[in-house]
Amino acid sequence: MSGECRPVHLPGLFPAPEPEPAAGCDVCGALARQRTHARSAGDLSKVVDCNVEMRRHPHGRK
Repeated sequence: MSGECRPVHLPGLFPAPEPEPAAGCDVCGALARQRTHARSAGDLSKVVDCNVEMRRHPHGRK
């Protein structure tokens, strides 16, 4: 081993941009409002939960 340090690449380490609610979807709208409230309350875990749920909501998928 040479003792030389090389960079480590970790895909998926940085968070994806927050999802936008789908237009006209009550579920996405409610999640966006919950996310806003959670962020203002400092509950970042809930913010992430809302983002995950919004991304997994099946718009356009069959």
